[in-house]
Amino acid sequence: MACSDGEAEHQWIQNVKSGGAVPCLPPENCPNGWATPPGDTFMVRGPEYFATKAKIPGGEYLLKPLGVDWIKGPVKICEVLKNRNHRVRKAIDEEVSHGNKPFVWAFNLQLPSKENYSAIFYFVSLEPAPEGSLMDQFLKGDDALRKSRLKLIANIVKGPWIVRKAVGEQAICILGRALSCKYVEGSNFIEVDVDIGSSIVANAIVHLAFGYVATLTIDLAFVIESQAESELPERLLGAVRFSELSPGSAGVYEVPSEEQQEIAPILPSRLWRSFSQLLQNPGNSMQPSPSSENTNGNFHKEDAGNNDN
Repeated sequence: MACSDGEAEHQWIQNVKSGGAVPCLPPENCPNGWATPPGDTFMVRGPEYFATKAKIPGGEYLLKPLGVDWIKGPVKICEVLKNRNHRVRKAIDEEVSHGNKPFVWAFNLQLPSKENYSAIFYFVSLEPAPEGSLMDQFLKGDDALRKSRLKLIANIVKGPWIVRKAVGEQAICILGRALSCKYVEGSNFIEVDVDIGSSIVANAIVHLAFGYVATLTIDLAFVIESQAESELPERLLGAVRFSELSPGSAGVYEVPSEEQQEIAPILPSRLWRSFSQLLQNPGNSMQPSPSSENTNGNFHKEDAGNNDN
């Protein structure tokens, strides 16, 4: 059964949803596939957050789910939506040729491994971002603004203890502060390429999780952080659930021949062994103290004592 958000959709959206290497399935049962989890599974800053630190369920998404790519290539996969032969870019161009104006947001998580995997999540808006909204500010802003605003919330829905210990039940990260991010823009899209290998800690956590990927169910949500009272409450851009992914199910991405891309860095084996030993010692905690700054790829929880995220 193909997944649906309960609304009558444009056929091109359905085609993109079903066109990836892994299927779109219902969120309650999506082995080796992806789905859209309920927004209320994520907690975001509420209307009185700066006074009370109270959070509220995420509610409806600002963007529609469009698709997921689970792919690998000979080099690090970058700037996918600049590739006119890529399936999502083709769908965008075709819609534009028909006089429509979709705007696609893509989040490309470049996973550190010898085979250069990428998990790319696509969302779409069929209407322009409201003038002055956080979405509008993000699209018109410079890289400094984007680096300080784009937030990832990760929920481990199902997985072994060692992964939950490393990530936490709900982890929060300002992507641009913790990791190297590249913002790729076109007239009808923005793509954020997130190099997880740019942080030793994030690299190690993902390296660990990748060994259990066939047993994991993870929810990821993307938020533009509210940093002033007038911007509250926060709204989720979009979210995706992926479950029990098989590395063997990843599609092969054909890199345009004219592109020169760097091979993803691999975590040195000595550092990886040290990190593994740290995780396997129950006396050590992966959670930073409330005063810790999220500058080295750490994921952490928001609470009343932490104003960073």
